[in-house]
Formats: sequence, structure tokens, C-alpha cells
Amino acid sequence: MNNFAHIKPLFKLKTVAYYSVCLEDNDVTLYQEFVEKHTLENKNKLYHIQKWLQLIGEKYGAQNRFFRNEAKNADTSALPPIGKDRKPYYVEYGKKKANNLRLYCLKANPNVVFLFSGDIKTTQKAQDCPNVRKHFNLANTLTKAIDNAFRENDIIWNEDCTLIKCDEDFILYY
Repeated sequence: MNNFAHIKPLFKLKTVAYYSVCLEDNDVTLYQEFVEKHTLENKNKLYHIQKWLQLIGEKYGAQNRFFRNEAKNADTSALPPIGKDRKPYYVEYGKKKANNLRLYCLKANPNVVFLFSGDIKTTQKAQDCPNVRKHFNLANTLTKAIDNAFRENDIIWNEDCTLIKCDEDFILYY
């Protein structure tokens, strides 16, 4: 375990608090890097995912049905959710289009979600896609480290399990 990260709160909405991580000594979170990259390259697809974050955070809470599984035995999930015909859609120039942008995340509980990073998925399986493979693998590694930190009580829940608590100088090794 030579790599480390710091947990950083992103934003708290009515029903969900969102967190991310900063790798090594970086002050920018993985989620912020994801947004910066895709604001220019894939703004409509990114906006679609951000609308889901807002809807989940304000109205529904982090329910399993909103998070897609990208692989068996992976604790990491992805957004956007699967649409009615198994494809997530967004609207561009008045037409429905499939959203192949993936944001990998950890749904820690119905009130807390960790947002990592992602990219445009070009293959059926995340593990086979040259664009998302590294994001998917990093998200899985970070998910395991966060789960372990909960087990070790390095990260704890507040009284009503709507926020997490950890020491300000807590280092997440992965």
C-alpha cells in the first residue's frame, strides 16, 4: 500500500451527502477532475449525470435502482442509471441519445455516496474498455479501502448515518 488519498466532502443535498477523494497530495478530487474534463468534451452527457446526482440527492436518496453494476463481484457502481430499455438516455438537439459516459461511485448507504471518476465507455464490459478500465479499477480499489476504513472505525457514521466522520488528517491507504 504505497498509494494514499484524502476524503473530501463535495456537497450535501436534502437526502444525500456526496464525497470524493484527493489522490496523493493533490487538492483536486477525482470527481472535480471528471467534471473539468467532461464539461468541455461531453457537456450534455455530464449534465445528464449531474441531473441524476441532484435528483437522487434531493428527492429519492441513494437507492440501488439508480446505480448500475458494471461487473460481477464489484462493489463499485456507476451512473447514469440504466434506462427502461437497459440504456441510459439524455437529450441532445431534441433527440434521445444513449449516454455512454460513466461516473464510478460507491453507494455507502442511502444517504452517503462517494464519487470517483470515469470516462466514455466503448465496450460491453468496463474491464475491457481502454477509456474506463483504469477509472473502474481505481474506483474498485478505493471502494475496498473505504469499506476497510469503515470496518476499522477510521471512518464512522454520525448519529443518524447521514454523514461520515473521520479525522481531518486521516489518510486512506489503497
